[in-house]
Amino acid sequence: MTNDIQQSSALSAKEQQRYARQIMLDDVGMNGQLRLKQAHVLVIGCGGLGSAALPYLASSGIGHLTLMDDDVVELSNLQRQIMFKVNHLGQAKAKAGAKVLASLNNEIVIEAVTQRADSDNLAAFIKRADIVLDCSDNFATRYAINRLCHRLKKPLVSAAATGFQGHVVSFDFSDAGSACYECIFPERDDNPVANCSTLGVIAPLLGVMGSQQALITIQALLGTGEFSVLHSYNAKSLQQKRFTVVKNPSCACCGQQKAEQ
Repeated sequence: MTNDIQQSSALSAKEQQRYARQIMLDDVGMNGQLRLKQAHVLVIGCGGLGSAALPYLASSGIGHLTLMDDDVVELSNLQRQIMFKVNHLGQAKAKAGAKVLASLNNEIVIEAVTQRADSDNLAAFIKRADIVLDCSDNFATRYAINRLCHRLKKPLVSAAATGFQGHVVSFDFSDAGSACYECIFPERDDNPVANCSTLGVIAPLLGVMGSQQALITIQALLGTGEFSVLHSYNAKSLQQKRFTVVKNPSCACCGQQKAEQ
């Protein structure tokens, strides 16, 4: 763990200066900035999405960040994973990312977890967090994160990007009526292996979607966000569309049929 700093019930003079441009916003203020300081955010995946989301979460004053990724930095990552530099090649992404974030903000707690995210170990980490960001790159991990967040009633902000197309969606599982990720993308035996490695991706798209994840997370922690909304972004036309997501009664994760079993 990096920068194991004790959480407090007030902002220091240094913190007030650091976050001054946020504090002057009506939607943030001193109380909102303190909420961010006292929050614990779990980010699963330190690739293109995580690399964009994490610096903004750290610089905005999220008090405790947990980074979870079992991969190491490779040369092909540097095209889009902007948190890493040439000198990070071969290093664990979570640990290298934690060092970068500590150099950006040395007043927050940053925890690096180099385990692979799966159903066997995720629950313990999700339980500790106030909100979870799914920045993974495969369906198996996304479904595991979605199901555990639903079971543990933790808010989830999930994103994906391939080619020139990206989307971000958020859920508040403390609301029994909330839809979930599987309502939109049901799990099937033939789910495609569609990620940056197989389809390619234009680099700035990851920055757009990861930054939106960070923004949605901050708004959720401030109590000003909205959930069960999917934003679809086309990087060629620069157009973004908004869709309200409703619960699928036959959803294998959150549907009425499952609830009655």
